[in-house]
Amino acid sequence: MTSAAAPPAQGAPAGSEAEGSGSARDLLLAAASAVMREGDLVDISLSELSLRSGLNSALVKYYFGNKAGLLTALLDRDMAEIVRSVDALVAKDDMLPQDKLRRHISRCIDTYYRYPYLNRLLMRLVRDSDEAEAQRIADKYLRPLSRAYDQLIGEGVRSGVFRPIDPQLFYFTMSGAADRFFSARLVLRHCFGQDSLTEELRDRYREHTVDLIMAGILAH
Repeated sequence: MTSAAAPPAQGAPAGSEAEGSGSARDLLLAAASAVMREGDLVDISLSELSLRSGLNSALVKYYFGNKAGLLTALLDRDMAEIVRSVDALVAKDDMLPQDKLRRHISRCIDTYYRYPYLNRLLMRLVRDSDEAEAQRIADKYLRPLSRAYDQLIGEGVRSGVFRPIDPQLFYFTMSGAADRFFSARLVLRHCFGQDSLTEELRDRYREHTVDLIMAGILAH
């Protein structure tokens, strides 16, 4: 089972250019993200990471403790963006509930386009981590999203623009709609003859998903 990343070692590997700086850590995360995105993976080899980043793979141990720590840090980096976005949206008093939800759905699609591995990585780390780390992930990312959906949907129901739906089930609808499409590259290739997730395809899918979900939740 994986656990939280170990603290950095006392010194970076000899010959590294990143001792004491955050730049190498960010480069490693960016390289891991790129490899996983392009390969449609939720794992990465240290040799491939070193080749992509141009950095000594020993820096993974220095900054993250081990590969599991690197994957945890990548999840923290990417999930924080979603949580910050939905929290800011909930706090807006000058937007209608339906406009808030449309914007949230759109941002989710954009985030999963950038990080198509995100939900699979989340599920892997919750499954493979020890109990304390799995609970940390749930408390930091899943519970805030659940609370935000309670507020967003509750606001719309109270104002009469949403029909009553279960916010808990909405989480699975939203994450499933975003994750399934952007992790289905093989389906696109073999069924539809399309080998890449283009911005044009993302835009079409964003519009399609917003329209479909909103049609199911709007009271009228």
